[in-house]
Amino acid sequence: MLKLEPRPEASRFWSLASPLLALAITVVLGTLLFVALGKDPVQGLRVFFWEPVSNAYRIGELLVKATPLLLIALGLAVCFRSNVWNIGAEGQFVIGALAAGGIALMAGKDTSRLIVIAILLAGVLGGMAWAGLTALLRDRFNANEILVSLMLVYVATLVLNYMVFGPWKDPGGYNFPQTKTFASATQVPRLMQGSRVSIGALLALAGVAALWVYLFRTRAGFAQQVGGLAPAAARYAGFSSRRALWTALLISGGAAGLAGALEVAGPIGQLTPYVPAGYGFAAIIVAFVGRLHPVGMVFSALLMSMFYIGGELAQSRLGLPKSLTGVFQGLLLFTLLACDTLMAYRIRLKPAAKAAA
Repeated sequence: MLKLEPRPEASRFWSLASPLLALAITVVLGTLLFVALGKDPVQGLRVFFWEPVSNAYRIGELLVKATPLLLIALGLAVCFRSNVWNIGAEGQFVIGALAAGGIALMAGKDTSRLIVIAILLAGVLGGMAWAGLTALLRDRFNANEILVSLMLVYVATLVLNYMVFGPWKDPGGYNFPQTKTFASATQVPRLMQGSRVSIGALLALAGVAALWVYLFRTRAGFAQQVGGLAPAAARYAGFSSRRALWTALLISGGAAGLAGALEVAGPIGQLTPYVPAGYGFAAIIVAFVGRLHPVGMVFSALLMSMFYIGGELAQSRLGLPKSLTGVFQGLLLFTLLACDTLMAYRIRLKPAAKAAA
């Protein structure tokens, strides 16, 4: 029978190359998938991996998709390195968008552009408040943060639907469940004319630098990671596990809320039931493919945004279902987990008699 045997030491080379191998396997499996669906695999791979970067406009759209993914993944990396399993970033993204939208709806024709600061701040605070519910239930009642954060995603979606179907519904919107379009003063500034790329991309890169400094150059970041790797050692050193829990969830919730604010005050420009785009769940893959490292997550966020855009193009050009995006995301995560397992364990063939003994 087959048995997994721990390796004496994990390969440093494969710890870095494993995501690349996982991507290569995903491409091979994707090719077989296109063949099974009766589509030209070369054209299918071209739609996913070349079309999203084929011109300046599409590269801009790639950055628009990558920005929320990167912001959310940065916050999740703090949680996962702290051994806090926040699976509800999607809900924190939605509440951040809702809080930001509430401020944006107050703007009028004469409102100052400075309201953008209040909108982004509201998004951060909304995401932190929603993540704080998970922290509170884990801290006071020892509730499982995986289940709590995940269930709060559905609560957040229901709150959003209540607002856009009810109190915030646009009376001049022909009965569509959406708010009125936000005033121009609330629009997040764009980096260049003719592109939808906003200052959110710069904020995400600033977040990369800030997280790198926090994790690898500060005592607080060191304490945060020790609590995740060795809780007993952290307690012995005097590091507070309670503080680590709250810090991780508030940073993660704030980052997701900021992503939601940038989304509704940027590309969307109003609140609709379609604000939840799955970014919070896809960012989990981004975080692990990027090895929970700030720089690595930049590249994995770009890759994941290619899957989003490629899935949309495959739907319109090849007649494939929209769910193909999720299939590619799932294949990437599955192959990465398989590669990581084989990096830590080797497969041994044990004789049946010895295995029984």
